[in-house]
Amino acid sequence: MRLVIARCSVDYAGKLTAHLPLAPRLILIKSDGSVSVHADDRAYKPLNWMNPPCTLREEPFVEPDEAGVTQRWTVTHGKSGERLILNVHEVLHDTSHELGLDPGLIKDGVEAHLQELLAEHITTLGPGYTLVRREYPTAIGPVDILCRDAGGATVAVEIKRRGEIDGVEQLTRYLELLNRDSLIAPVRGVFAAQEIRPQARVLATDRGIDCVTLDYDALRGIEHEGTLF
Repeated sequence: MRLVIARCSVDYAGKLTAHLPLAPRLILIKSDGSVSVHADDRAYKPLNWMNPPCTLREEPFVEPDEAGVTQRWTVTHGKSGERLILNVHEVLHDTSHELGLDPGLIKDGVEAHLQELLAEHITTLGPGYTLVRREYPTAIGPVDILCRDAGGATVAVEIKRRGEIDGVEQLTRYLELLNRDSLIAPVRGVFAAQEIRPQARVLATDRGIDCVTLDYDALRGIEHEGTLF
């Protein structure tokens, strides 16, 4: 991962246009190719970003231009052609760190049990659903459940106890990778949680991801019905 703190302005050119005026900002460049621009607030959410697949082209200037720009960074999305343009006036900090392979999120007991129960009773998602595998591996970590719907289409399910925006973002990244695999593509997503926040539901719907509210007690009841004690 590369961390850059720079005085810069940012322009986004795509389906919409957006402009961030000149200010000091943190720029994160990850090994998956993603680039995100952050301010010193807003918690984890970036001001602007570009998801992979994308390429970064850095263009240093011999002399600053009339506006004081010393270099221009252009991030171009490999599929849509959308661009994120950073006009850099001054680089205050620039370091790279090798983080290595991430072991992934270790779920708490409820989330782990929800995954186990839903995999065992996959038709909770709908009649005709069949399980392919739990913890289906991707390059950035395992997706909770991979299954097929009644029509045979591949479905990736991400399970949370509380459904937040970051869970939708996580599933979005999984779907981008899974849909590159011609053996299982196209893959659609299901975001499943005991409680899904309204903002997360809106984002999921915008990205074509279905939302399912899970009743933990009901799933546990199904489990108990299949045992003698």
